[in-house]
Amino acid sequence: MRVPMIFSSINPYSQKRLKSYRADGQATIERKLKQADRAFADWSALSLRERTDYLRKVGQHLVTNKQQYAELMTTEMGKTLREAVGEVEKCAAACTFYSDHAESFLADQFIRTDAQSSFITYQPLGPVLAIMPWNFPFWQVMRFAIPGLIAGNVGLLKHAPNVIGCALAIEELFLECGLPAGVFQSLLVDVPVVENLLKDKRVKAVTLTGSGRAGSSVAGIAGREIKKSVLELGGSDALIVLADADLDKAAEVAVKSRMQNAGQSCIAAKRFIVEKAVKKQFTERVLHQINQIRQGDPMDDATTMGPMARLDLADAIERQCRTTLAKGAKLLTGSHNSALRRDGCNVQPMLLDKVKPGMAAFDEETFGPMAVLIEAKNEIEAVRLANQSDFGLGSALWTQDLEKADRLARQIQAGSVFINGLMRSDARVPFGGIKNSGFGRELSELGMKEFTNVKTIWVEKP
Repeated sequence: MRVPMIFSSINPYSQKRLKSYRADGQATIERKLKQADRAFADWSALSLRERTDYLRKVGQHLVTNKQQYAELMTTEMGKTLREAVGEVEKCAAACTFYSDHAESFLADQFIRTDAQSSFITYQPLGPVLAIMPWNFPFWQVMRFAIPGLIAGNVGLLKHAPNVIGCALAIEELFLECGLPAGVFQSLLVDVPVVENLLKDKRVKAVTLTGSGRAGSSVAGIAGREIKKSVLELGGSDALIVLADADLDKAAEVAVKSRMQNAGQSCIAAKRFIVEKAVKKQFTERVLHQINQIRQGDPMDDATTMGPMARLDLADAIERQCRTTLAKGAKLLTGSHNSALRRDGCNVQPMLLDKVKPGMAAFDEETFGPMAVLIEAKNEIEAVRLANQSDFGLGSALWTQDLEKADRLARQIQAGSVFINGLMRSDARVPFGGIKNSGFGRELSELGMKEFTNVKTIWVEKP
């Protein structure tokens, strides 16, 4: 298939073309692969302390230039400037976290056996291909790159076509902080090139954050090539509210989770499953919170929700809303409670009631500012409804009975369950899903070790 020659970056709020980028040709791709292969030999030979020193500089550089990077994100994909600044700060904090903990995470692990010495050592694999999405254009990349590079791997980034500016800025960031050329490179390529990259012997592993369809394709190729893969795919995360929950706090956090980044988050709370006894009260509080949202220019500090990133994404969430309404759901927000309001990529926050299994808003991943209310008779039905999904990324559970919370959290089929709090990724704990939400883990010690050779060394007495 012919590779597109041009990628265009378009401001989703104004729909103005920002910049165009020429795709890498075959000669450029080959040059970058060779450079990555050579860079890995030198980079992995550095001491762990030397590599962490480089990444500390990256963290400092992010803090110093956070406004510049935030403005780039906002203009390319539409998130509010406040959200973008927070994203850069989160990347900087991860640099500090891994620099502080890499030595203990990657330390040799000694095992008592009948040998003179036996231990596990963690060694880098080589060039890792990262296929990353547009919704968190810095964080998604950096949460792979920071632990991966410190562990001794080198990175090849295939970023989403609408955030090429961010991809190049991240590459330049590493170079400005002194990392050798080839340790982290952006590949300006489209989907048809990915298979050839995965088949190239110099690429040792792949990590992908994206759709289930993309994950299935990449995992299939990686499997045939016998290469390690980590997949963070979609989610249809449940937020369970039981009758004894703090309804004010639960509603506030639920709306924040669902509507941040214009609803474009894999781990957003998408299905509000509420015990019947408090559903009316919770609904009133959620509507109040949604009515406080101010849409507009994402560069304006007063704006609390920007546009969706692309017109096709706005089309998709509108289609899911309409098909769900056609099956009997009720729209509680919008013009006269019956129609969705939308202006290009600017989509009004939606709250749908009477949503049930079999409706698009229950069964599918909804990637946009749409929350749905689902009634449960009791806690048993609430957990059953939460698990009645092809996805299993993250969930939230609201109750003041912590003993009950512990018991129910263990029954929820998800990679994470947050009790009385906002479901989020955090460098200190593993992140990832089960079922169609993917496999493998990012972040924490486990994430750092995903792209290492877990090598056993056994020493007998001479």
